Amino acid sequence: MTTDQNLTLYAKLAGFRLVVLANRLGCDSGFSLELHNRLIEGLDAAIARIQMMMALQQSVLTGEDEFAEYQLQGENEIFGRFTINLLDDLEIDVGTHEYRISGGSWINALTADEGGVEVRFPTLVGLTDEEFGSLASIIEDIKLETGIPVHVVRAI
Repeated sequence: MTTDQNLTLYAKLAGFRLVVLANRLGCDSGFSLELHNRLIEGLDAAIARIQMMMALQQSVLTGEDEFAEYQLQGENEIFGRFTINLLDDLEIDVGTHEYRISGGSWINALTADEGGVEVRFPTLVGLTDEEFGSLASIIEDIKLETGIPVHVVRAI
């Protein structure tokens, strides 16, 4: 990404952060407040990564750091996979039949009874419109304007 693209993305992310902060004032439940707080944390992480990329671009332009170009390339690749997860993140290891939710402990998905052995992994389910509340349109705008995916799913 060029400096102009990063600066534009930075401005968009900072603007969305302000919108989420303002929208948070109208939260009517602890769950809604938690969603808003996690979205703010995700936007903060994206902003910090953009700031680091802009600093690396500055180092490349001035020639101060001979490895800055390689670091910048790596940061661009990492940022291309950046995702904001507001609720649960599910990791599945098919080889060991284990899973973990949101970076917690690994859990064995094998169950056995008189009927035999079965593997049961949890599934991810999206929130309802009521659970999203006013945050739904903001999340959609973030996805459209910045290209950063925002996942809001719960593991069951």
